[in-house]
Amino acid sequence: MVERLPPADWTTRDDLAALVAALGADNARYVGGAVRDTLLSLPVKDIDLATPLDPRTVMTRVREAGFLPVPTGIEHGTITAVLPQGPVEITTLRHDVSTDGRRATVSFATEWQDDAARRDFTINALYADPQSGAIYDYFGGRDDLAARRLRFIGDPRQRIREDHLRILRYFRFQARFGSQPADPAAEQACAELAATLKGLSRERVGMEMMNLLGLADPAPTVARMAELGVLPVVLPEADAPALARLIAEERRQGVAPDPLRRLASILPADPHLAESVASRFRLSGAQKKRLALAAARNGSEPDARALAYRLGRNAALDRLLLADEDIAALDDWTIPVFPLKGGEIVARGVKAGPQVARTLQAVEARWIAEGFPDAKRVAQMLDEELGG
Repeated sequence: MVERLPPADWTTRDDLAALVAALGADNARYVGGAVRDTLLSLPVKDIDLATPLDPRTVMTRVREAGFLPVPTGIEHGTITAVLPQGPVEITTLRHDVSTDGRRATVSFATEWQDDAARRDFTINALYADPQSGAIYDYFGGRDDLAARRLRFIGDPRQRIREDHLRILRYFRFQARFGSQPADPAAEQACAELAATLKGLSRERVGMEMMNLLGLADPAPTVARMAELGVLPVVLPEADAPALARLIAEERRQGVAPDPLRRLASILPADPHLAESVASRFRLSGAQKKRLALAAARNGSEPDARALAYRLGRNAALDRLLLADEDIAALDDWTIPVFPLKGGEIVARGVKAGPQVARTLQAVEARWIAEGFPDAKRVAQMLDEELGG
């Protein structure tokens, strides 16, 4: 009996049907995450099509169907079709000619199994016919998916030598889809070849680590990465057990996963080191600043609202959760604006300059300490400061 893709909202898209028709019924199959996640009844974010058509032909047919083709990775056979209900990536069937662990030279293929053989894991090498929904499984991916078993296609060492990033991808997919015990051959290969991660771009490593940390509960996987010697290669500063403590606190207080906060949890309380890691992972300026603020923690944050006023809401949540402090005081609370300006102090006869700044700071400190009272109380505080 032929297994078929179960019904899903994305498979009923009119624009997707028009795209498949433009390519030709025999020239398109869904592949990868969309098939895998649909079989697991999970939401589908990205839709990928594989085709034996060469990229130039794909460009032409997408354009003739009235859609915009974008050559996002045409040298590797990938075209992005911009559709009304969301983009779709179309990639010509390929097989690797040569690889160096960071990039591959590919040639286009005509056999679906050749394309499947170059993919990383069996659960990512599942194809589906857009019309009939028939599943094509060349390496036992369906059984692995049902068993929550993550396996490389073929020899794990060979797969990793083709692309060193597959080590981190293995652990990310293991955290999301895998069960325990993990595949011994896969773990052994990752451990043996961990040093190859040093040759990858920092941005690629950072992106994979952030994707891993954003999953529901990556703590057991991160701990296993540490045991196998993989985590020290990409993040030697990490204290893996700290992640489990933060995740427990997130769950206790009903807080959604945040990869940046989780990264902060496994780093020492050292702002300079945090900034260095942020640079290494090519994080944004805002992310670097927030990571450094989290690293400036001192282990105790008793006044949640004062903290949020000084640092901002996200940075305050980071500090509070990392210190196992309650965040309830920030629920439905809007950070107030200090209701006093320097001009009001000048109008009271204080000469513009350092004295105005000192008065502002003194009143603001009292305002924070009293729990952000209204403007009437701020005026009284100003009277008291000036009177003094």
